[in-house]
Amino acid sequence: MDASGVRERVTELPSEPGVYQFLADDAVLYVGKAVDLRSRVRSYADPRSDRIRRMVRRADGVDFAVTDTETQALLLEANLIKRHQPKYNVRLKDDKSYPLVQLTDHPVPRIDVTRDPEEGATVFGPYTDKGRVDVVVKALRETYGVRGCSDHKYSGRDRPCLDYEMGLCTAPCTGEISEEAYREDADSVVRFFEGETGVLADPLRRAMEEAAQNREFERAANLRDKLDAVESFHGGGGEAVSGRSREREVDVLGAAIEGDTATVARLHSERGQLVDRSRHRLQAPEGEDRVAEVLSAFIPQYYAERRLPDALLLSERPEDGELLAWLEAEGVGVRVPGAGREAKLVELALKNARRGPARGDELGALADALGIPRPTRIEGFDVSHAQGKAVVGSDVCFVDGSAEKSDYRRKKLPDRNDDYANMRELIRWRAERAVDGRDDRPDPDLLLVDGGDGQLGAARDALREVGWDVPAIALAKDEELVITDSGVYNWPSDAPHLHVLQRVRDEAHRFAVSYHQTLRDDVKTVLDDVPGVGPATRRNLLRRFGSVDNIRTASAGDLRDVPGVGEKTATALKRRLSGGQ
Repeated sequence: MDASGVRERVTELPSEPGVYQFLADDAVLYVGKAVDLRSRVRSYADPRSDRIRRMVRRADGVDFAVTDTETQALLLEANLIKRHQPKYNVRLKDDKSYPLVQLTDHPVPRIDVTRDPEEGATVFGPYTDKGRVDVVVKALRETYGVRGCSDHKYSGRDRPCLDYEMGLCTAPCTGEISEEAYREDADSVVRFFEGETGVLADPLRRAMEEAAQNREFERAANLRDKLDAVESFHGGGGEAVSGRSREREVDVLGAAIEGDTATVARLHSERGQLVDRSRHRLQAPEGEDRVAEVLSAFIPQYYAERRLPDALLLSERPEDGELLAWLEAEGVGVRVPGAGREAKLVELALKNARRGPARGDELGALADALGIPRPTRIEGFDVSHAQGKAVVGSDVCFVDGSAEKSDYRRKKLPDRNDDYANMRELIRWRAERAVDGRDDRPDPDLLLVDGGDGQLGAARDALREVGWDVPAIALAKDEELVITDSGVYNWPSDAPHLHVLQRVRDEAHRFAVSYHQTLRDDVKTVLDDVPGVGPATRRNLLRRFGSVDNIRTASAGDLRDVPGVGEKTATALKRRLSGGQ
């Protein structure tokens, strides 16, 4: 389209607020907003940059939509950019989230590591090293006995679960510790995350020294490693985020440009506590004031589907009048601080932005690698059991690379020690519900099976039998091979499209194991009725054999090798677990 073509099309546009789209073969090249559509599109007869000039030259048409207000145009533009990802817009691609630690809003709070904290939880983080976080959380649980089980598993128990026997929980569920005493321990955990390292480091150091004096050198080494992780956990940056603010939620945005790529780093603070951090990549614009233009593009696109904070702290002030008017109308304070604590937060965001480009479009890369349309919605499946007992299946859902926990489902399956048959039944259950219209969730773009060629073959058999046409692949754990109907892929370990599959697979595995353990714990109490088996012996048996089923099949000689199990106890175990009295 040349200048005369633009001017000809302009005569058909109204002088009202709205959104316009430049098209080529019905594909969207560019989306823009305007207070006056006719006036704004007319300016493209004399493009303001080489990039826009190339866009207009490629275009063969202009489409538009009228809105009632400039604010409606702003939000419609953001949604269209996110939907169509037009080549010539400054467009956002969401980055991953980092792990957080939460203590839930419960009279007896639960601690866990999560990327999606619950409403009302006390949240700490984010942290970049999940391995260190896991070590610290386990050390806290061993020291203070804070529970890690779900509220469903916590309620209605009459006996402590395995975590109590392993020293990871003080079992408030059955009154082994009072709620008041438990909350004091939970407060100690909060003090640690607020920076009081000695709350955990001191008891670990004492235990390490005691183990060394008792010549328990392996245990002392393990405690030393935990102590190292604990003492290095609070690594700085606290001055910038430790204050308190009257504004409940504040987002800090810093933007940096390198070549043709822009990166926006976002820090999220609640009540003065930094609770989230993310980085996002955009295509860098041309011309002057590029950082301001990046922020003008990022803000409406990012917050189009998210709740706005009480305030935005920015590295530069956007010049988009409609954007600033929208934020003001929504009650959002916009500041570009020059000094003080807020300036330190902006500088921290800029340091994150200058680390380089954020993660790219991993789902787009996955689509290219597999030769399928971009899989926005992926469901992952796994099966968990103990030698064919307490068999369960998990169905987790990820949308745009992030867990959609409200769409998780789980299924109790018949007891049998056949992974292929179990996977076939799980996929058949999902497929039949979809085909019959009994599942209220949208159909996924891709199914991911945790396993190898056998599990994938079983899944495909179920899909074919039911007639549900959804592509399915598998991800094997040992060598991280991606198995499809067209072949096997061995992608590099740093491939972003492999990472998204690993997140789905690992979450499906975690969800299945969690449900299996819930069912398994309900049958472990059979050991409590065996004469001679107290808490310590029960713990030793479960540590040695892993499950009641394994104890049942063990020989009397193997049982006698467990500390606390003599000949009489071994005989009682065999008799009781085999169904005798």
